[in-house]
Amino acid sequence: MRIEGRSFAGSCHERVVVPYFRVLAVTSPTSACPPLGELHRRRLRAIWRSAGWPSQDLVEVELLAAGWVERLRDGHGRETLRVTDAGIAVLAATLARNRAARDAHEALIGRVAVAMQRAGRIAWRGLSLRVRIGDDAAGTGRWAIARPDLFSVRNTSVEDYLEPVVHEIKVRRADLLGDLRRPAKGAAYRQMARECWYVLAEGIGDAADVPEDYGVMVERAGVLDVLRPAPRRPLRLPFATWMALARATPEPGEESGQRTLGSPDEDGPDPLSIEG
Repeated sequence: MRIEGRSFAGSCHERVVVPYFRVLAVTSPTSACPPLGELHRRRLRAIWRSAGWPSQDLVEVELLAAGWVERLRDGHGRETLRVTDAGIAVLAATLARNRAARDAHEALIGRVAVAMQRAGRIAWRGLSLRVRIGDDAAGTGRWAIARPDLFSVRNTSVEDYLEPVVHEIKVRRADLLGDLRRPAKGAAYRQMARECWYVLAEGIGDAADVPEDYGVMVERAGVLDVLRPAPRRPLRLPFATWMALARATPEPGEESGQRTLGSPDEDGPDPLSIEG
């Protein structure tokens, strides 16, 4: 890389020439970099995945000022954006943070599922259920897709005793607050469960942060503490939910330490084995 021309007093513009591209680099050592947040990281990911066509908005200006992206021009004067090495480091750090949060999220879902199984329930994670929300006397509702973190029913053969329950798991406060800003999501959950719960990792919130429509639990030292019980509402599972449950695989049960009838004895041969 070489620099063409010369710098003038009081100017922060220098012309920089790179192979096949010509850019106008703006340097301003006296200006502080603005604080960048999740919006900027999402835009940075979008630029990384795209051809780099500029949006020419203020978010882009802040990315350029922070040095996370740079402008490039081809021989026809068309300008594109490229993620810099500093921007790639930001993407890598964001990826590592999201993976850690996702691992913690999945681990807490698993612990809640075990608690439900110990309470005599069958639990599913990763369900995608189509429910109708917002219905009124004029029938002006709409369909929505609900994806609860954990859905469970009692292990019973009597439909009236199923008591379907949704548990929404949160390990980061930002995710909790973002969830609460989406009322349609909660409305969809209430159409598929008698009780809806938020299960929070310790330190990210309490019952005062969650609307009264939900019960609230907090995990402390591996124990689920109930801060507020969930209100119950009458509900019968619709046929579409039954079909979704029939196609899905529930969470596997805990491994039991008790040997089953006919299992091999540690001190002797298997009585049901056939030798020779």
